[in-house]
Amino acid sequence: MSSHKQVIDVVMPQLAESLVSATIGKWLKKPGDTVEQYDPICEVITDKVNAEIPSTVDGVMGELLAAEGEEVAVGQAICRMELTAASDEPIQEAAIPRAAQAEPVRETASSGGHADESQRGRYSPAVHTLAAEHGVNLAQVQGTGLGGRITRKDVLAFVENGGSKPAPEAHVHSAMAAMPTMAPATPSPGTVAADLSRAALEPVRHSGLHLTETPKIPTIEVEGGDRSEYFIDVTPIRNTIATRMRQSVSEIPHGWMMIEVDVTNLVQLRNKIKDEFKRKEGVNLTYLAFLLKAVVSAIKDYPIMNSVWAVDKIIVKRDINISLAVGTEDSVLTPVIKKADQKNIAGLAREIDELATKVRAGKLKLDDMQGGTFTVNNTGSFGSILTQPIINYPQAAILTFESIVKKPVVINDMIAVRSMANLCLSLDHRILDGVICGRFMQRVKDNMESYSLETQVY
Repeated sequence: MSSHKQVIDVVMPQLAESLVSATIGKWLKKPGDTVEQYDPICEVITDKVNAEIPSTVDGVMGELLAAEGEEVAVGQAICRMELTAASDEPIQEAAIPRAAQAEPVRETASSGGHADESQRGRYSPAVHTLAAEHGVNLAQVQGTGLGGRITRKDVLAFVENGGSKPAPEAHVHSAMAAMPTMAPATPSPGTVAADLSRAALEPVRHSGLHLTETPKIPTIEVEGGDRSEYFIDVTPIRNTIATRMRQSVSEIPHGWMMIEVDVTNLVQLRNKIKDEFKRKEGVNLTYLAFLLKAVVSAIKDYPIMNSVWAVDKIIVKRDINISLAVGTEDSVLTPVIKKADQKNIAGLAREIDELATKVRAGKLKLDDMQGGTFTVNNTGSFGSILTQPIINYPQAAILTFESIVKKPVVINDMIAVRSMANLCLSLDHRILDGVICGRFMQRVKDNMESYSLETQVY
């Protein structure tokens, strides 16, 4: 056998059906580096999530054809790879896997080369906080991000190399106070303990606020300003949200309606089985899982709710794929529960927990965001009791589940205290009208109120 070398072009993969381009965030391999199969060669930034592009072959990294920060069209070459084979047979050109193989990454900042220091003085709140906690002088830290920007990884590497000392408590507090206020103050340990005690005694929340959770500081990038204002970078995800919301409001004639639901029986059912479910499944059994089951059952009865406007026709989707609105500190993402109508309540609870965990850990894949046909949002988790949501374009409707609140209700001419919640629906008035949506909402209400202590979640 004779050995020979062959150089191939590595192209920007089709990470998702709707994706036409992506931005090179950071090269993880440089020319001359040995690359093994499945090694990530670069990070890319899309308008949904960030991903690592892995190599599908063994070889040596060749010329980089796209610079960091450059937007590259799908199918365009981003680099060259030199292959070494031990046979005379031609080597097939390597293909980069699709979105299913692309692993998300936490850091979106990327290196723009050591010569470029244009972003050197711009720090995110997360970097500020981390530096304050470890007593790090950011002026001494070498930034590897785009334009020399310092990332959390840079600060942690600096700390590991012994370049810091624990910061006095007063210094940490003063550094935090100097930052722009972007989130509620962290509860004290005493407050958290009191809230946990109250939660154990009170089965139904009154405000919807999750006081036992520690609020996080948004990890958005902040530019310098003056004492009267500051600037926030528009990230690719935030830019996509702005584009989609503008498109939804400008193209879709929104209508909306609200219905009140008595969820007293549901509250009793959940309180009865939630602890056992947690021990058995390892995830929380939330009210949202019961709502999703009620919604998908109603969509089966009224499939027009699961449709899209296509100018000269209405496309009704056969699969019921529920987009779940999940908020992070600086954005809202809508991962999708595929074929939700084929799952029981326990299966929906597991899907909700898995997708919410992925979103907040930055591990969401592009495939998790594709194919949604109807969106559900749990605005009640923030204490909201009435919301007019914007439709998740190009879907036909979005439903919000508001906070569960105890109210006096008239039943058979007598007043009773019941656990009540509002369901709010925004609808595309090109496709849907009040009659069909009213019937759909009534069916969701009937499904929610039909839960009893005998209801099975499996």
